[in-house]
Amino acid sequence: MNNIAQEGRDERSGGAVFWIALRASLLFIILCGIVYPLVSTGLAQLLFPDQANGSLLKDKDGNVVGSELIGQPFTDPSYFQGRVSSIDYKAEASGSNNYAPSNPDMLARTQASIEQWRRDNPDVPIDQLPIALVTNSGSGLDPHITPQSALVQVPRISKLTGISTAELETLVGQYTENRDLGVFGDRRVNVLKLNLALKEMLKK
Repeated sequence: MNNIAQEGRDERSGGAVFWIALRASLLFIILCGIVYPLVSTGLAQLLFPDQANGSLLKDKDGNVVGSELIGQPFTDPSYFQGRVSSIDYKAEASGSNNYAPSNPDMLARTQASIEQWRRDNPDVPIDQLPIALVTNSGSGLDPHITPQSALVQVPRISKLTGISTAELETLVGQYTENRDLGVFGDRRVNVLKLNLALKEMLKK
């Protein structure tokens, strides 16, 4: 009799544990799978609508041309160009090869970038070429370049567009972003924003 009673208590105990676990699972599914996403999405849309929707940039006609967080390839020499991307700025393949500086493939690609720079920018001495313009970014999607990386492109763009170097240098200064909170990161220029402004200048 004692064994039978013990088995009955064990069955009831096991059943109770099952229902407790089930209720806890359902509770956390509702909280983490429904309530939390709805609340966080709602707050993001209320407090940071631009960032929550991808920090999209639009042209003067209201057409979305990209995100300020994702770099784009600019091959037209009349515009400012960003950093080298080993993935051709394809967002679904974010990353880089992470080659060592002595890797033959890395050296060959860097040398090819330097030679391309010589052809496109004959008026700028090679010793003024910022290393950031011939080396990959870690993500392959970096939307920024340094102010110096933008300024060394000014002579080329001025020659091709007819816009004075002074105007272009002023434009770069206007779109130079300071360090975050004044201490984090480096001063930088968003290439897409800069080129959108340049496009408007070319229309005048």
